[in-house]
Amino acid sequence: MWMQDVIEILIAIALVLLNGFFVAAEFALVKVRGGQVDELVRAGRPFARTGQWLVERMEGALSACQLGITMASLALGWVGEPAFAHLLRPLLETLGMHSEAVLHTTAFVIAFSVITSLHLVIGEQAPKIFAIRRADQVLLWCALPLKWFYLLTYPMMVALNVSTAFLLKQVGLEGESEHDAPHSEDELRALLRQSHVSGHLSRSEHRLLHAVFEFDDMVCRRIMVPRVEVEFFGINDPPRQCIELARRTKHTRYPICNNSLDEVLGVIHVKDLVGLEVNDAFDWNTIMRPPRKVPENMPISKLLRHFQATHQLMAFVVDEYGTVIGIVTLENVLEQIIGEVDDEFDNAEPNIVSQGANEWLVLGTTPVDEISRYFKIALDVTDADTFSGVLVNSAQRLLSVGDRIELGEYIVDVVEVRDDRAALVRVTRPSVENSGPPEDSSQSPDP
Repeated sequence: MWMQDVIEILIAIALVLLNGFFVAAEFALVKVRGGQVDELVRAGRPFARTGQWLVERMEGALSACQLGITMASLALGWVGEPAFAHLLRPLLETLGMHSEAVLHTTAFVIAFSVITSLHLVIGEQAPKIFAIRRADQVLLWCALPLKWFYLLTYPMMVALNVSTAFLLKQVGLEGESEHDAPHSEDELRALLRQSHVSGHLSRSEHRLLHAVFEFDDMVCRRIMVPRVEVEFFGINDPPRQCIELARRTKHTRYPICNNSLDEVLGVIHVKDLVGLEVNDAFDWNTIMRPPRKVPENMPISKLLRHFQATHQLMAFVVDEYGTVIGIVTLENVLEQIIGEVDDEFDNAEPNIVSQGANEWLVLGTTPVDEISRYFKIALDVTDADTFSGVLVNSAQRLLSVGDRIELGEYIVDVVEVRDDRAALVRVTRPSVENSGPPEDSSQSPDP
């Protein structure tokens, strides 16, 4: 009799392991990514093509796993508990338990606890966690047995899937499975953030990838050099005067204009001047290139393609009325991805300079998104790209030195005005004492 009990216990243990197999296979299928499976196939790993076959039939494969788990669990409850309870009866009798009711109850409780523990630990938790952490490896181990089980139970799964689809349709859910649905942009951002926090992406890698998502949302107007800051050569100015301007400003390209940017005639590159004698009789028309113009709302992804197609790395930004409002270069585009790129002749000032606890000097040309990110304030503006524009919108007039504007918990004092715009302002936060500057989330240290 004891031999029969041992056999039943061995069957129970086998059912626990079988349950664990189907649990591991299910979580491996859900966790593994299609790209991982394709890479395993290219590497020639054993059973990789079988795993790919299962992934391509994700809905049916998961149904097979669920069917296997259900069958193993039911069989375990039917075989395991009575076998353990029957095996425990002699042991309990030697301990002085002779009441049939007490024996039955005690044996049942112990057998139920043991079977439940084995089922949870070996049949559920351990294979689930292992499959989540080693999804590709577990898929290869489980691929061949799961495929055979899938094929053997296919008629039953068809009936189950039809029944499931019918029930889901009654509650308004129908259509294709979402297992292979592509990630949205927000989901990808969240995945990158998790990878950064867990140490798989460095701070610079995370910032670079995050900037790529912003790339197609940015338009020319947001990155251009505004009209008032553009240096140009006048077609009627003495050439030597223009050369002196180039020596002083040290730019690579200069627009050629007739008095102002309202009449752009062309663009010259300083390399074109190498070896030429520039005297009063020199004609700029002999070396200048035709001007390229782009609309202010052109996405910078299209602007990059424009530069690649025209082989001219400067374009004039025009508004809806055809007026030139600034210029944009390839450097302006690339800086949106990789950050500021200053050459040997750049002497750029930082946009925000801390002056101690709760006080900062800020350039009026600082982009709105940089202000929002640094000071942790929401600036709900759609028609301003710079901090100066935000202040003008808030004051509803042109600013003067000494003007004071409140932005949430911050107070902004205008320090310098140039060309009717706030060139430099002082930002203070009087309501918070000794708290230091707000932490810029984009400057988080490497994990």
